[in-house]
Amino acid sequence: MFGSIPIRIIFAIQTRSNSNEMISIQPVLHNKKQYLDLLLLADEQETMIDRYLERGEMFVLSEDGSIRASCVVTREAEDVFEIKNIAVYPQFQRRGYGKKLIQYLFGHYAGRCRTMLVGNSPLAIPFYENCGFTYSHRIPDFFTDNYDHPIYEAGKQLKDMVYLKHNMDE
Repeated sequence: MFGSIPIRIIFAIQTRSNSNEMISIQPVLHNKKQYLDLLLLADEQETMIDRYLERGEMFVLSEDGSIRASCVVTREAEDVFEIKNIAVYPQFQRRGYGKKLIQYLFGHYAGRCRTMLVGNSPLAIPFYENCGFTYSHRIPDFFTDNYDHPIYEAGKQLKDMVYLKHNMDE
């Protein structure tokens, strides 16, 4: 797949946050479903998560040993990767953890990724634009065709998946 046990050491990063606490981002190589509660925050249907979880690389962000966020990235083409799932526990949202994960991914995939994609819903678009993503394309009826129940965001039923891209060469 993407790596072996020694990669755990190579991929781990640690930085000090503004509050002088230790932040760590590490890959999850086994038992990814232990984070299902976190994954379901970004993708509310477990069967959809099952489509990409094992073929993707998963990372968790922790601060002082406590998990705050996670993400799953898949390879979609030779030099195209997609963020399939990125989630921050509600009590830790709006503290920069999601952006730290995105910045980590840009560094981690630099040199082997030309384009980073992310498909999402309208409320998440400003976050990704703030991280340097731009509009790529739309998949009509993605949510209605792929989920076994209607998906709502801010009281409105989601139908189309909006894709954004980040050109890693820039």
